[in-house]
Amino acid sequence: MMKRVIFLIPLLLCGWLAGAMPATAQTVQPVKIGVIGPFTGPSSDFGQPMLHGIELAVQEINAVGGYLGRPLTLVVKDDQGNPDLGLQGAQALVEEGVIATIGFCNTGVAMKALPVFQKAQLPLIVPCATGTPITSQFPAPQSYIFRTSARDAIQAPFVVEDLVKRGWTKVAIFADQTGYGEAGLKDVQAALAQQKLEAVYVARFALGVKDLREPLKAAREAGANVVLSYTVGPENAAIANGRRDLGWAVPQVGAWPLSFPFFINGAKQAAEGALMAQTFIAEPSNERRAAFLSAYARKYQQRIAVPMAAAQSYDSTYLLAYALLGIRNGQFSGPAVKAALENIPRVYYGIVATYERPFSLDDKDAISQNMLVMGKVSNGAVTFAYPADANRNLFVQRKR
Repeated sequence: MMKRVIFLIPLLLCGWLAGAMPATAQTVQPVKIGVIGPFTGPSSDFGQPMLHGIELAVQEINAVGGYLGRPLTLVVKDDQGNPDLGLQGAQALVEEGVIATIGFCNTGVAMKALPVFQKAQLPLIVPCATGTPITSQFPAPQSYIFRTSARDAIQAPFVVEDLVKRGWTKVAIFADQTGYGEAGLKDVQAALAQQKLEAVYVARFALGVKDLREPLKAAREAGANVVLSYTVGPENAAIANGRRDLGWAVPQVGAWPLSFPFFINGAKQAAEGALMAQTFIAEPSNERRAAFLSAYARKYQQRIAVPMAAAQSYDSTYLLAYALLGIRNGQFSGPAVKAALENIPRVYYGIVATYERPFSLDDKDAISQNMLVMGKVSNGAVTFAYPADANRNLFVQRKR
């Protein structure tokens, strides 16, 4: 039974292929797709799952014929979480003739490289980076930048609404000085303002900081009853460990990086109870997710370090494949692929969501706020913060 479920999605794709034109002698060359992200370095804990999700999807798609008999092949560039390397990698992908790219985990890295893709008219699907400016840098109708992660402009109000519901209204914001932290801080402040609140304390810090006890003391003195953190690396753990050392038992909440190993393993007991926005929690809550988790475990022989990164990149790859199959002549110009992504003709029943017209000429973000759930660190893993969300998650959400 499980084997049938695992191949459900590829078989749906195969059914589409069955009605497509067969490959000819002129179309046997592989279809090159770019992949760029932090596969080594300090952000590799979610860069590697992103790559694995793409690889798994490509393996499944190729098993049922790829694009009209042409296999998909990946051209991979490691940006190491470094904006300069991200820029170089983007330029190299354009030069190597990929027809589209899936990539970027770090907002600051993505922002430096986006103009390369836009100028080259090369579609980019961002499966991990969440900074709001990524899909607003260029006017939507002309933009070649698509995204399947939840932008911070919807994560921040979702988290803030949950804080208010819990009575935690004296918020201390701890944001790093990267592009991610800067954009996230603005989104959180805007979300608080919508609730007629403002932060009682704001701390900014550089990546690599080990000790944040002094700003935590200041936040405590300001009367904060919750710490909302916006950073992607070990700094989240530094916040949790600092609270523990000070004996300050207030909750820590934030966006999806609080589900990363750098936080959970780095803070250990101090991470317990932390809350964060999630699009995907690695529990087999329905057949699609059970199949994905089983296939990932067999291929990589390990638990997914950051499940959201793997699931979102897996879905991104299938959405690109569905779009390409709308181009029957194999002419993958940038404008043709862009238009195909904006007009995907069939529903894709994905891991994170059910995608029915995920993109359009005027909307390049596939994820809407109704797809989010609150996650909670419990016994060193992330589970649903609310039992009702676990029940709701039996039904994969559609965009609103």
